[in-house]
Amino acid sequence: MLLSELAHAIGSAAPTGAARVEIRGVTHNAGWAEPGDAFVAIRGARVDGHTFADDAARRGAIAVIGEGPPEGWTTPLPYILVDDARAALADAAAVLAGDPSKRLDVVGVTGTDGKTTTSWIIRYLLRAAGRATGLLSTVGYELPDGVLRQFPQHFTTPEAPQVQELLSTMADSGADAVVLEASSHALALDRVRAVSWDVAVWTQLTREHLDFHGDMDEYFATKRALVERSPFAVLNADDPWSDRLRGVAPAETTYGQAEAPAEWHARDVVEAVTGLEFALTCPDGEFAVRLPMLGRFNVSNALAALAAVHRLGVGAAEAVEALAAFPGVPGRMQLLPATDLHVVVDFAHTPGSLQKALAALREVAPAELWVVVGAVGGNRDPGKRAPMGEAAARLADRAVFTEDDPRDTPLAEILAEMERGAAAAGRHNYVSVPDRGEAIRHAISEAAPGAVVLLAGKGPEDFILRFDREDPWDETEVATAALAARAAPAAGAEHATSRPPASRGDAGSHP
Repeated sequence: MLLSELAHAIGSAAPTGAARVEIRGVTHNAGWAEPGDAFVAIRGARVDGHTFADDAARRGAIAVIGEGPPEGWTTPLPYILVDDARAALADAAAVLAGDPSKRLDVVGVTGTDGKTTTSWIIRYLLRAAGRATGLLSTVGYELPDGVLRQFPQHFTTPEAPQVQELLSTMADSGADAVVLEASSHALALDRVRAVSWDVAVWTQLTREHLDFHGDMDEYFATKRALVERSPFAVLNADDPWSDRLRGVAPAETTYGQAEAPAEWHARDVVEAVTGLEFALTCPDGEFAVRLPMLGRFNVSNALAALAAVHRLGVGAAEAVEALAAFPGVPGRMQLLPATDLHVVVDFAHTPGSLQKALAALREVAPAELWVVVGAVGGNRDPGKRAPMGEAAARLADRAVFTEDDPRDTPLAEILAEMERGAAAAGRHNYVSVPDRGEAIRHAISEAAPGAVVLLAGKGPEDFILRFDREDPWDETEVATAALAARAAPAAGAEHATSRPPASRGDAGSHP
């Protein structure tokens, strides 16, 4: 494609000297620039992307796209003037990739909690119905071959050029549908701006990312954009924020468990350590549903998925039958192979999601309930730390506070805040064990037979961020090793006599 053609496609005038310049790609990161790319200079809160234009040029960039060159601009490249650089990055990426989302049925899933599980259930049900389906999720991404791959960078959603490249790869690989988690950052930063949506799924809204959005109204407005851009919305009737979404999309359906009317409604929910059962009323009739997952909130995730695939032509009877064999989501209420303990790995990393996970396990826990949990550091909403500690100590019999991406915040500060939250609630059933591996081994070695142990916060993530280090991590592997040590008589005896010292709380006493 010619640079002049790209400029026209994104609504800009062709720059001087662009008549015969060929463009092959676009990026906003000078370090990623390759020969034939256009460099998009984005003005951030602290850094102006124009500063890196010369570096991009040295790497082979053949043009700059921006909102206007700064005073003293000397970079000798054609300049495409746009009103919004981030929007131009997304639009240009889609044009250069051939608008791949227009070749696919695209289901977008947004909300605070439940996005990943809902996305994975949708992806599973579509594949069970014979649809070649791709997935872009926090857990990773999949082509129709079903192989889970990790993003090179740790974004909930990658940047716009990577989104478009992945969509193009999926379409070229034979996909006719894709499920895409749309995070608030992805929506606010236009990473998914140029995606052509077919269905928008709204899970629910709770406190999260307020360090980025400022307040709940702004957070809501950002996520609402997905519904505004979609021809069909699947809305959670049990979420109060959904009232402000009714009628936003041209067509919609609702789901829920409460008494409030919903087209996809679950009742008579039965919870057990082995899974969930419920009665479903939907546009296709009445069905008995079995879902091999833990947590009543996963009933809502399943309802949302059923409604979404129904919009794409999958009948309820077919989807319900497939749901009974759903293998689960890595790190989302993932039940490890049974031993004398029930160990559950979950990504719950907000006060709301932690409360839901613990409340769900409390309903089915045959004996005591343990939780191992941390709170993130850096500038990631420090107001969540005390509520995380309070929720853990209040809802579990035993709480172990530990690390969860402390970043550049001293871990002792994070743990002290979690302890403060627990103590303020009058709870003293906690212990702080800074090293996450030691914390998991402590909980698994000390828990009584039959106990449920929830490992919360990391889920499927394969790293821990400690200052400027990204250390490898595998929660399931650490827990499995701890279970093996518990099962070995010698190791079990050794662990029974070793216990990390408690910090402020006392995990050895009953609440």
